[in-house]
Amino acid sequence: MTSRSSSPTPRTSTKAASPSAPQQDPVGRFEADLDELERIVQQMESGDLTLERSLQLFERGVKLGQQCQQSLDTAELRIRQLAPSPGAEGAADGANPASLPPDEEGIPF
Repeated sequence: MTSRSSSPTPRTSTKAASPSAPQQDPVGRFEADLDELERIVQQMESGDLTLERSLQLFERGVKLGQQCQQSLDTAELRIRQLAPSPGAEGAADGANPASLPPDEEGIPF
């Protein structure tokens, strides 16, 4: 029981040490955090952990979940900054509603 709970520790610490450069960038850190979170879930689902180890893994899992959410939020912000808004997109290609021909009722689309 204790041998299974202590064996994942080197993998976790190895995983945390390897992406040292991407850890500064939440988006670059996302994959490593998600992989670690998946391993934690598998360990906890096995049921072969002590209560203390389960609590440690749960706390780490909560932290990783928050980091993953932060990574997704950062990625979404970057996408929004790069992609024009729907109103700006129409103006950028010259297709604003006022320049379209009027419909049968004389209202421009």
